[in-house]
Amino acid sequence: MKEITCPSCGKDFNIEDSGYSDIVSQIRNEEFTRDLDERLKLAQSEKKTAVELAEAKKNAELLGLQAELDRLKSLEEMNITLAVSKVKEELASQLTKKDEEIAYYKDYKAKLSTKMVGETLEQHCEIEFEKVRAMAFPRAYFAKDNDAKSGSKGDYIFKDFSEEGIEFLSIMFEMKNEADETATKKKNEDFFKELDKDRTEKGCEYAVLVSLLELDNDLYNTGIVDVSHKYPKMYVVRPQFFLPLISLLRNASQNALEYKTELEIVKEQN
Repeated sequence: MKEITCPSCGKDFNIEDSGYSDIVSQIRNEEFTRDLDERLKLAQSEKKTAVELAEAKKNAELLGLQAELDRLKSLEEMNITLAVSKVKEELASQLTKKDEEIAYYKDYKAKLSTKMVGETLEQHCEIEFEKVRAMAFPRAYFAKDNDAKSGSKGDYIFKDFSEEGIEFLSIMFEMKNEADETATKKKNEDFFKELDKDRTEKGCEYAVLVSLLELDNDLYNTGIVDVSHKYPKMYVVRPQFFLPLISLLRNASQNALEYKTELEIVKEQN
């Protein structure tokens, strides 16, 4: 027998061992179940907290990666913008330079046209030559080519002679002005073939085209242009290089004058 006290009334009771064991067992089962429920709730709470922390960490990582991606994208866009800006600056510089060149040649053309008011390009070259003839070319011949027996003729023929009267330089000149109706919208190359033909028929050593055509063509604006790869001993010049080219060819031909003089002496002896 077991004696137990009632927690409500305080009375003592005697109970058999088997009944007592049942009561103790029930109490233990209730405590275990209650403890198990509490542990289960705690585990579920901890699991929820862990999931929330993991999600928060993952979201933080995603935000960090997105921020880095945005930074790299912004940096790339900035580099592209800088590169495009640099290219634009270079292009603008080149266009400005080209505009300045065009303005220069337009101004040059206007000044030249103003200078040549009342005179053709042929007359301009003739006047310029006559200014220096006495001093620079005292024995030279420079006159219009009036011989059209072959069907065509050049504009001017230049010939220079030694003191002994030996010809050591001859040039066939053709003058072309953009203002001339016959030369409108034509290119310098359009006149090479005919000029070479005139040079050959008139027995001249060199052919020179004095031209105001293609004023925007950089090739012909650089100075004396040698086109002998197309036609032998042919040059194209702007009017301001007319006299310098004659002097250049004259100096070169004088080096061969000694041999020409000896050849003429041999011919006379024969």
